[in-house]
Amino acid sequence: MGILNTTDDSFYDGGKYHTIDKALFRCEDMLHEGADIIDIGGRSSRPGSVEISVDEEIARVSAAIDYLATTYPLQWISIDTTSADVAKYAIELGAHIVNDISGGEMDKKMISTVSSLQVPFICMHMQGSPDTMQNNPFYTDVVKEVYSFFEEKLAQCKEAGIQQLIFDPGFGFGKSLEHNYTLVKNLIKFNELDVPILVGFSRKSMIYKLLKNTPEEALNGTTVLNTYAIMNGASILRVHDVREANEVVMILEAIKKG
Repeated sequence: MGILNTTDDSFYDGGKYHTIDKALFRCEDMLHEGADIIDIGGRSSRPGSVEISVDEEIARVSAAIDYLATTYPLQWISIDTTSADVAKYAIELGAHIVNDISGGEMDKKMISTVSSLQVPFICMHMQGSPDTMQNNPFYTDVVKEVYSFFEEKLAQCKEAGIQQLIFDPGFGFGKSLEHNYTLVKNLIKFNELDVPILVGFSRKSMIYKLLKNTPEEALNGTTVLNTYAIMNGASILRVHDVREANEVVMILEAIKKG
């Protein structure tokens, strides 16, 4: 899954692709690098980010979704949003998957909306909200609590009629450095839920704070974590660097066949 942030304030690529031409060029690059899904988001979810209006969020994502859906009709597109109204608009425009970092918690219409649209739902765990989530996150047992959240969401989404679920543990979303690496260590446990697992480590602070470098220098750390995740049951890598992530998958598949 290649990330396309059409925002001006994302932690790594904010402002790089917020014009239409730059966003479309980025889409083309990711497709050529082997992206199976393009994940388009119009609102930053970095720590401390603030909400924007539904209209502004739609304006930021519409051109890229329309371009991909028209030019590459077989290409999978996901909409990264916490708004049910944005999700509905994006799916009707041509997107195929709803990716909600709040798992339906920030907009109580989200789960019923996804059910009515009959599309896959990526349900992420987040403690708090983007503007507050890194203000001293606390867990008694982070693995148990995230797992329990997914159990509840599985029941809720199935009852609502959502047929295809994907779970994302939410690395960096309301978790300390220690919480993140405890979840990585125990990632294989989430396979017990019998739901595909998505991971998003790409250039996050859990890498560059540990290694004492910067997001721009965090590709190697991202690749290490992506490799570990695939080896421990992850099904989808959400990344800024599609070619490098695709190489991880190709090498691991070659090892498996060999």
